[in-house]
Amino acid sequence: MKIVRFHYKEKESYGVLREENLFFIRGSIFNEFGIEERSISISEAIILPPVSPTKIVCVGYNYKSHAGERNVEIPESPLIFIKPSTSVIGQNDSIILPKLSKRVDFEGELAVVIKKRAFCLSENDNPSDYILGYACFNDVTARDIQQKEQHNTKAKSFDTFAPLGPWIGTEVDPKNLTLKTFLNGKLKQSSKTKNMIFDPFYLVYYLSQIMTLLPGDVIATGTPAGSGPLSPGDRVEVQISEIGTLSNTVHKIY
Repeated sequence: MKIVRFHYKEKESYGVLREENLFFIRGSIFNEFGIEERSISISEAIILPPVSPTKIVCVGYNYKSHAGERNVEIPESPLIFIKPSTSVIGQNDSIILPKLSKRVDFEGELAVVIKKRAFCLSENDNPSDYILGYACFNDVTARDIQQKEQHNTKAKSFDTFAPLGPWIGTEVDPKNLTLKTFLNGKLKQSSKTKNMIFDPFYLVYYLSQIMTLLPGDVIATGTPAGSGPLSPGDRVEVQISEIGTLSNTVHKIY
């Protein structure tokens, strides 16, 4: 199932995508919901970010290939940082290159969308019960700021630096997906989610020991090797098998 958040006739709704049609959802996606017979063509809708998270918890160097290209030791436990909710944009929205940075990079990732409140899960809990589904994510990074400050907060927190979408894919195996990132149609990143050091289920369990994960929160699970710089006019696409393709253009406005 593909759960889509969209804008249609001045109203925000959720729907289930079947081929090229959106069937309206009745109820909350975080609880039991119904699927109506009423539908529209996806071409009639404006696709929105699939959720409005209170926080985006990102995991650094979760692929050995990325740690290797950055000359970083393989972490013994997840390295985490948080992006603000104000950095989220959706399908076909623009990534804005800020004046404060001379180099901004793309980082294609798999995102985990939380379904229900998770805090201090036990070893007997099933982390998958707390996951609504998965989406594509681009952990946009001001690389020069990151390298200079040796810290992620400023480098990762600019508005538009968290493209998310295009929708939430459910009933997929997050350990057996193919992740690819394209820049202007050219393949830049390619890996399998099985290559993660810490898999999505462990990340939900681990992070719940630190903070409360709320419905709609997002865990960005890290990027493989091949991230690189963006320029005005570029189009960057994060493609994950069984989910879809998140596409964004790049602009420099401020």
